[in-house]
Amino acid sequence: MGKIYCLMGKSASGKDTIFRELLKRDELGLKKIVPYTTRPVRAGEKSGEQYYFTDEEGLKRLEAEGRVIEKRFYKTVHGIWYYFTVDDDNVDLESADHLLIGTPAACIALRDFYGEEAVLPIYIELDDGERLKRALSRELRQKQPKYAEMCRRYLADEEDFSEENLMKAGIEKRFYNDDLDVCIERIAEYIHGYKGKSDNSGSATHTR
Repeated sequence: MGKIYCLMGKSASGKDTIFRELLKRDELGLKKIVPYTTRPVRAGEKSGEQYYFTDEEGLKRLEAEGRVIEKRFYKTVHGIWYYFTVDDDNVDLESADHLLIGTPAACIALRDFYGEEAVLPIYIELDDGERLKRALSRELRQKQPKYAEMCRRYLADEEDFSEENLMKAGIEKRFYNDDLDVCIERIAEYIHGYKGKSDNSGSATHTR
């Protein structure tokens, strides 16, 4: 039985880059799960890569079909944006391990849907000051920077990724991303060592 590795981290922690690099590792054999969102597409994004982009009507149709596994929303300065995971027939735990980017709440919902042993959370950490610098640099590259929304995301992370929520999500290990290449290698080693195991219990540790 395959696993779903749920990659988590606060905004600008490097999780998107790590996600892409892990998928390139043939030895890990990971198939990506792409979440859905109603937020606008950012510069450089393409539907089906980071997210499937839809609108609230699309979300309602998927909910009516009973295909939404988990859903969360954020009240932004540009309105309400929804993020959600869909049972869209792209997950086959009989044949492959899967990787997705999520939050503690999403990880818990996936665990409830697919079973506790099928979902393994992986948490990426980075100094808050460094995250803020990276977030600002990313926003400056947008055609129309949304600084207020950047700040909202930064503050919302404190609640979404609280220690209580991380504990509920069953975080085993935390990978500190002060060196991207080293962080990627350590996560790849962790996944490789976990392949074939059926028990994802354990105490939380930090890896730097």
